Amino acid sequence: MTDTCPLCGKPTMPEHKPFCSRGCKDRDLLKWLGEGYAIPGAPVDPEAPRPTLDTPETRD
Repeated sequence: MTDTCPLCGKPTMPEHKPFCSRGCKDRDLLKWLGEGYAIPGAPVDPEAPRPTLDTPETRD
C-alpha cells in the first residue's frame, strides 16, 4: 500500500513525508500558522484573566 499525501492524495515522497511535495508541506504549515487547524481542549472562559509573561503560572 502506498502512503498518500493528506492534502492532495498523491503518493508521498520520502524527503517530504507524509506529504508529496514541498508545496503541500508548506500549505499544511501555513494552515497551522493561520489557525486553520485546532487541537481540541476545554472551553475557554472569556471572563477569565489572561496570564502575562511575568505571572508564576508561566514560569517553569
